[in-house]
Amino acid sequence: MPNAVLLDAQSLGPGVDLSVIERCVDHLDVHEQSTSGQAEDRLKNADIALVNKVVLDAQTLTALPRLKLICVLATGLNNIDLDAARQQGIQVMNVAAYGTASVSQHTLMLILTLANRLPRYQQDLVQGKWQTSPFFCLQDHPTLQLAGKQLVIVGQGELGSEVARLAEAFGMKIAFAARPGNETGDSRPSLDDLLPEADVISLHCPLNEDTRHLINAERLAKAKPALLLINCARGGVIDELAALDALRAGKLGGLGVDVLPTEPPKEGHPLLDALHEPLNLIVTPHNAWIAPEARQNIVNLTADNIHAWQTQTT
Repeated sequence: MPNAVLLDAQSLGPGVDLSVIERCVDHLDVHEQSTSGQAEDRLKNADIALVNKVVLDAQTLTALPRLKLICVLATGLNNIDLDAARQQGIQVMNVAAYGTASVSQHTLMLILTLANRLPRYQQDLVQGKWQTSPFFCLQDHPTLQLAGKQLVIVGQGELGSEVARLAEAFGMKIAFAARPGNETGDSRPSLDDLLPEADVISLHCPLNEDTRHLINAERLAKAKPALLLINCARGGVIDELAALDALRAGKLGGLGVDVLPTEPPKEGHPLLDALHEPLNLIVTPHNAWIAPEARQNIVNLTADNIHAWQTQTT
C-alpha cells in the first residue's frame, strides 16, 4: 500500500471526510497548508501527492524520486509542471465535474440577482429610500424578466449544459457559442454573431490564449446596454476594467463575477473598490464550488483516481 501526503487540506474546507482516501493507502499524512518550499520535504517519503493549489515545479519533482502519482484536488493543472512529471514517470490525475450542481446554482443566483437589480435595491434600502418613499414600492431600477430572453453560454461542457437546463426552467432561450479560437469547422455560431442579441452571457470556458479577455471593450460596445455578464470561469476571461467602465457608463446592465485574475486579491482589485458604488455589480470570493456535497465529491473522486492508478500499476 502506498504512502500519501495531502499538502493543503484547508483548501477542501470544513467537514470533509478523508476516510475514503485513508482506506486505499497505507498512511495519509495531512497538512493544512504547505508552501512550495515545504512540499519537497513533506513529500520525500510519499508515493502519492494530494494537492490543490501548491505549486510542484520541475525542481521539486526532480528531488522526489519515490513519487509516482500526483492527485490534483481540482480540475486545473496549471500548478503542476506536467513535462517534468512526465519525464520522471509521475502520473498526474485531476477531478472534473465534481461541483456541477454547486457552480450552476451559483451561476443562476448571479443571473437572478442581477436581473432583479438586487444590489441597487439593497443600496437604496441602506440609504433609507424605501422608508421615505411617498409610494408603497421602489421602481427606480427596472428589472429584467428572464422569460423569453436570450442566454449565450461560452462552454458547452457539463457545467455549461447544466446552466442551460436550469435557465430553460425560467423560460430563457439558450445559445452556445463556438469554441473560441476554434470556430472553423464548429457548427455553432460564433460569440460575435450571438453577441448583439444576447441578454445574458455566462462564461464556462478555460482561460487560455484564445479566451483571455474574450469579453473586452470592443465586444462590449457591440452588446445590448442592458446585457448581464456572468463569469464563473476564470479571472481574465473578461477584461474586468473594460467591463467596469461599461457598467459605470450605463453600457452594461450588470456584472457578476466569482473569479478574479489574482486570488486571493491581496493587492485589491478595481471591482472590489467599486462595490460601494451605485452599480448592478456582484463579486463573490471564488466560492461557487463550495457546497459540502461538491467538496466531498472531490475527495471521493480522488479516491477513485487512486484506485484506478493502483489497478494500472498492479
